Amino acid sequence: MSLDKRINAFVELGRFLSQFKSQEKLNEMEKLNEQFYEDFNYLIDRQKALNGWFTKRFVLDAIDAISSMLQRDKLEKWLSRYDLSKEQSKKVGVIMAGNIPLVGFHDFLTVLISGNELVAKTSSEDSTLIKKIAEILIAIESDFSNKIKLVEKLENFDVVIATGSNNTARYFDYYFGKYPNIIRKNRNSVAVITENDSTEELKALGKDIFQYFGLGCRNVSKLYVPENYDFKTFFEAIFDDFKDIIDNNKYANNYDYNKAVFLLGNHQLLDNNFLLLKEDKTLSSPVAVLYYEYYNSLDEVKEQLKAEQENIQCVVSNNAELSSIKFGQAQQPELWDYADGVDTMEFLVKN
Repeated sequence: MSLDKRINAFVELGRFLSQFKSQEKLNEMEKLNEQFYEDFNYLIDRQKALNGWFTKRFVLDAIDAISSMLQRDKLEKWLSRYDLSKEQSKKVGVIMAGNIPLVGFHDFLTVLISGNELVAKTSSEDSTLIKKIAEILIAIESDFSNKIKLVEKLENFDVVIATGSNNTARYFDYYFGKYPNIIRKNRNSVAVITENDSTEELKALGKDIFQYFGLGCRNVSKLYVPENYDFKTFFEAIFDDFKDIIDNNKYANNYDYNKAVFLLGNHQLLDNNFLLLKEDKTLSSPVAVLYYEYYNSLDEVKEQLKAEQENIQCVVSNNAELSSIKFGQAQQPELWDYADGVDTMEFLVKN
């Protein structure tokens, strides 16, 4: 199967997926829609029953982000960086995470569009949508039928891409260390607030904090704020758009539990009834909690971020010196924004 064929198939997949958030069915895809539209819509509605964190709103956000990726110009720009002239024939074992909806899609895409064979173990927390997407992709381009294997146990592979926690990474190292591999661990994202940030900009930052309930590695889990920062401005900016997050039982249970634990420990908290702010030097905060740390100068922040770069997925800020990711864009990575900063496509081409 040629690269052009693979690109065309993923462009068609992107067009199919674009229908669900917009609720505008594409007439020119009627045959594919007849087969899959109702099934996929049903699966979207079912996700919250299968995983309480996967609300319809956030599932649609994830699908919309993927459909935005799968545009011809973006795919061609991404792939132009690599030499894909030689036929790829590796069996790539992929262990997918399940913390947010369809979080394993980028690996799915990278393996298949490079021409390799995907041997994937999906997460039990997020398996149904990716399986249906594989089915749809095969319906679009039948040559993918011998390129996709979704398995219960990972075996018969040449290279490995595994995503998990710091704990599971030790097991991955043990089992897969003899193979060429990418093993991803825990990472967190941070935001740097300045005195110049407007209410609208801080409202956009709320999306980086609360989208997917803060469970993604690209979700902001810590703020760096100027010395003597007045959090009233921040709380007012996020209140209207994100106060309803507490209506989710799983989120509310985490909020109540963490509040009780911190208060029993006599920790000082800032609280707006759906988010707890705690001063802490740690990067990784629990669900419904956001850590913060004061800074005296941006140079000081730069030094801290440099020291923590192995643990940070992305830095969100409206200050160009600190980050290229603006408030509100943390969960909208480009195709070339690789997890942990490791170029997955280059890894596949060279191994």
